[in-house]
Amino acid sequence: MRHLLLEPELWHLHRRSLGGAFFIGLFCAFMPVPFQMLLAALLAIFARCNLPIAVALVWITNPLTIGPMFFFAYKLGAWLVDAELTESRWEWSWQWLGTRFAAIWWPFLLGCLVCGWVAGLTGTVVSRLLWRLHVIRRWQMRREKRRARPRPRSTRGAALVVPAGGIEQDGTR
Repeated sequence: MRHLLLEPELWHLHRRSLGGAFFIGLFCAFMPVPFQMLLAALLAIFARCNLPIAVALVWITNPLTIGPMFFFAYKLGAWLVDAELTESRWEWSWQWLGTRFAAIWWPFLLGCLVCGWVAGLTGTVVSRLLWRLHVIRRWQMRREKRRARPRPRSTRGAALVVPAGGIEQDGTR
C-alpha cells in the first residue's frame, strides 16, 4: 500500500487528476455509507486521481448538509421509482427509520446514486472548464508580456555601411 501512496499522480495537480478527483469526491459525498473519506481515498488511488482533493470534497457532506442532501436524494429516488411514502409525518428518530427502512431504502439509494453521479459529472465538467480558462488566460498573459517586451534591433535588411576608403579585395581597407 505504501508504494501506491508514493505515486506522483496522486499528489500532482493537472487537468486529468483534478477532474477525476472532483468526480470521486462529489460522488462519494452522496454515498450513504460510513467512512466516505476512506472510500474516496481508495477510489482516488485506484483511478490515480488527486488524493487530497478527492478526500476533501467528501466534506461537502457534513452535519449541516447531510440532512437536506439525503432528504433531496430520497425525494428524487422516490420520484424516479414512483414510490412516495404515504404518511406525511417524518420523524427523525432511529425507531421511525427502523420501522420504515424497508419502504425507503431503494428510493433513497437510487436517489443517492443519481445525485452522486450528477454531482460528480458536473464537478468534472466545471473543473475541466475552469482549468481550460486558466490555461487560456495564462497563454494570453504570456503573449501580452512577449508583445510588451522591447525587441532587439535586427541587422537583417539594414544598409551596409562602407568606410570612406572602400573595401579591398582581401577584406582590408
